[in-house]
Amino acid sequence: MESLSVFNTTASFPLFSSSLDHPRPHLSLTPSSYRPMPKLDVVHCAAAQGQSSAVAAAAAKPKEAKLWGGRFDEGVTDAVERFTESISFDKALYKHDILGSKAHASMLAKQGLMTAEDRDSIHEGLTEIQRRIESGEFEWRTDREDVHMNIEAALTDLIGEAAKKLHTARSRNDQVLTDFRLWCRDAIEAILVQIKHLQVSLVRLAVKNEGLIVPGYTHLQRAQPVLLQHLLLAFVEQLERDAGRLLDCKERLNFCPLGACALAGTGLPIDRFMTSDALGFTAPMRNSIDAVSDRDFVLEFLSTNSITAIHLSRLGEEWVLWASEEFGFITPSDAVSTGSSIMPQKKNPDPMELVRGKSARVVGDLVTLLMLCKGLPLAYNRDLQEDKEPVFDSVKTILGMLEVSAEFAQNITFNKERIQKALPAGHLDATTLADYLVNKGVPFRTSHDIVGRAVAVCVSKSCQLQELSLDELRSLNPVFDKDVYEFLGVENAVKKFRSYGSTGSECVASQIDHWVTKLELAMG
Repeated sequence: MESLSVFNTTASFPLFSSSLDHPRPHLSLTPSSYRPMPKLDVVHCAAAQGQSSAVAAAAAKPKEAKLWGGRFDEGVTDAVERFTESISFDKALYKHDILGSKAHASMLAKQGLMTAEDRDSIHEGLTEIQRRIESGEFEWRTDREDVHMNIEAALTDLIGEAAKKLHTARSRNDQVLTDFRLWCRDAIEAILVQIKHLQVSLVRLAVKNEGLIVPGYTHLQRAQPVLLQHLLLAFVEQLERDAGRLLDCKERLNFCPLGACALAGTGLPIDRFMTSDALGFTAPMRNSIDAVSDRDFVLEFLSTNSITAIHLSRLGEEWVLWASEEFGFITPSDAVSTGSSIMPQKKNPDPMELVRGKSARVVGDLVTLLMLCKGLPLAYNRDLQEDKEPVFDSVKTILGMLEVSAEFAQNITFNKERIQKALPAGHLDATTLADYLVNKGVPFRTSHDIVGRAVAVCVSKSCQLQELSLDELRSLNPVFDKDVYEFLGVENAVKKFRSYGSTGSECVASQIDHWVTKLELAMG
């Protein structure tokens, strides 16, 4: 399986493909090709990490003066430097930082704040730095604090004085948020691709099991018969809402903070609309204070991921239960199962148990950010340095959950004989029998009572409703006639459902057609 990383060594940055265009509202995800989800590694990559030995070597070198150190007489202690650095994780933003710096340099040149020669030198230097990062040659230095300072200092080492003009009319406050918004925008695209991949896997699984009736549950008790296709499509619907929330989030985060500087903007004649357009944003953010202090887009993104994680956790629970001996409705293949170190007979659906479990860390990432932002005064505060690791973790985790859920869906078999043997239990056709009485003119509450007494008779006789004689049914109410048996039994019950969105065969077939078209599936 190919490696997937925000530090990918290819220039095309395949982790977050921007090839999908999702119009609003309620868009379907339309790409027609699917590939296995590569492994996401947000912070561990040889090219970007520079390897621990390189970091240690850098730490052993004499410290250089901070780029902000003009008013200071002495440097920070080693403990402070270790505690305040963020390069260990924010190097994940290097591509977006370089992209933003190139756009900023182009704008400065257009506005007469640097020469065209300086702009070109900066662009060439940044391209070389990106090459070095992706080839593993770049030295990440803790004493340079973060991804921005590392790249800027390296650029100065590479091209000299021209690099010192790059930070004109820019603060790390607006710079990091520009990088972060670009990263999140690409992350959303990556998640959308995997959501659709899981939707496709579920729809294919549904088509493969046409006509299979399973017990539907409420309160984890037998309720009514439903088509398996109907149940699987319920998860497809949830995922579609997840995709819609991500698209809404992407629309709101797609505003550019670059040029807001520290908090108050600048007196220099910059063109924020130019940089915004160059980076694919909708527009610059209107308020410079809001631009550097806002983390709404992060909270919304993590909230959306959390809802998706809860949906996947519910899917995981469903399949873990169904794989148990008590249910026995599904058999996962060996390819998606694990064993026990002590019990030789065990075959566990561990991937879906971990999907269920990892939802906790995705929700935890959201709670971390909520608490981080609670009570912060305007505008920027160093607390906000802590916003990135939870986001990186949330994205990595949700991508993994989506990938393995799709993999599991492609590697399970429904045990039709076991399911059919289980269907008679629970009087799943009771509500359909009540509908029969309503069709005969009996008020529903009266029908409910009559059928309840019929179920009690069945319980006392250890039989099913369809096994009661017509005389027995008429003893409960004379309206019963021979046609009642057309409503009894799970197969007959399913045939009687006709309301829009119901589990009736025609309704479900229509739903299947909808998703096959929407997801552009080639069914053969």
